[in-house]
Amino acid sequence: MHKKLLAFAVVLLLAVGLVACGSQKGQGSDGSSAGVLKVGASQEPHAQILNDVVKPKLKEEGIDLQVVVFQDYVQPNTKLYEKELDANYFQHIPFLERTNQEKGYNLVAVAGVHIEPLGAYVAKGKTYTSAADLPDGAQIAITNDPTNVGRMLLLLEREGLIKLKEGAGSDAGVADIVDNPKHLEFLPMDAPLLPRALDDPKVDLALINTNFALQAGLNPVKDAIFMEDETSPYVNVLATRPDNKDDPKIQRLVDVLLSEDVKNYIEEKYKGAVVPAQVRY
Repeated sequence: MHKKLLAFAVVLLLAVGLVACGSQKGQGSDGSSAGVLKVGASQEPHAQILNDVVKPKLKEEGIDLQVVVFQDYVQPNTKLYEKELDANYFQHIPFLERTNQEKGYNLVAVAGVHIEPLGAYVAKGKTYTSAADLPDGAQIAITNDPTNVGRMLLLLEREGLIKLKEGAGSDAGVADIVDNPKHLEFLPMDAPLLPRALDDPKVDLALINTNFALQAGLNPVKDAIFMEDETSPYVNVLATRPDNKDDPKIQRLVDVLLSEDVKNYIEEKYKGAVVPAQVRY
């Protein structure tokens, strides 16, 4: 009887040990899968870069990169803050800083990967080839996102179409325009809708973020009548939370995103529409 009990106890201990080992192998300290890295991204070029170049590289090291694609600029930061994502890759630093300020988040940038030059695109049926061609009272489609509004207005100011009040900078809004010689009229809308504005007969020009332009089959180098250059401060970053920014999986993701493989992929695929930045913060 005692021998049977002893044998049963040994089997039970072995079973418990195997379960514990399996749990340690398959899960991190927080109960999540140790080899899984979940990253939110815009479809183009962010998710393309992650899926085409980064995912295969990380897979070789046992890291399962899961890319979650978003079509808006709100959810990726919300999901990251709420720990439904490990990181996101879709935004520039001014947008990240404004989101932190407005939402009370504490998200941090850990790497600057690329710049997407903002471009100005002529609506269908219009034949303008430069900013100077725009008629008096031209209708300009812009985003309703405060951070990118300032960016768009700065581009229009650079082209001599408007003048902003001194010191307005990247926080500028339409109300900060102090000189508008062509009497431009602005049509604010959600950023993903801007490519569709080019089909509106009332619209003359749309300022479109490159990720949405690429999704719509537009290339700023070929199709924009003017665009930001390589000196743009709006570097797109990989963002995380303070509690996981030093996680080895995050750091390996940073390593690959800043590698020559990603740099070459961006240069060859996008041919100037997206420009590598490669900055570690």
